[in-house]
Amino acid sequence: MSSSPTPPPSGMFSEPAREKSIPTVAIAIAAVAVVVLVAVLVVLGRKPSGPPPNTLLPVSAYGDNLMVTNVQMSEAASQIGGKSTYIDGHIANKGDKTVTGVTAQVLFGNDLGMPPQIETVPMTLIRTREPYVDTEPMSAAPLAPGGEADFRLIFENIGENWNQQTPGMRAVQVTTR
Repeated sequence: MSSSPTPPPSGMFSEPAREKSIPTVAIAIAAVAVVVLVAVLVVLGRKPSGPPPNTLLPVSAYGDNLMVTNVQMSEAASQIGGKSTYIDGHIANKGDKTVTGVTAQVLFGNDLGMPPQIETVPMTLIRTREPYVDTEPMSAAPLAPGGEADFRLIFENIGENWNQQTPGMRAVQVTTR
């Protein structure tokens, strides 16, 4: 009797294929990347904390050197039904420093005996008036000592109870060099 080699098993008698394991190192790296990405998005998505709404801020020390004249107000309706309120005027730097930025706080009064609506906005300088008013940040055209320029303040959400009188204005932050 001769024995012949037995053929390798096939079909249902073959050894089960080994399952490939998921690489845990790759999963750990992916999980860390997702956590870092979420953390970056949370940090970038935060709004800078500012003063609470309707809070009067102290007037800037350099603000006494800025003279505002020729204040005029206007409004414009937007195509989506909103309304913008503009305060235009002239500012002169009577101090000895170059002004690179002004943040104005504007108090919109009412006749209802309620506290005024207080808005804090950056002052922009008027670059051109034709064919429309074009503004630029004050940092683009700093106001040298003795310098003067026309400015514009822009407001989008003035309350309905505003008495339409010229609001009070204060320079609460002045950046100089």
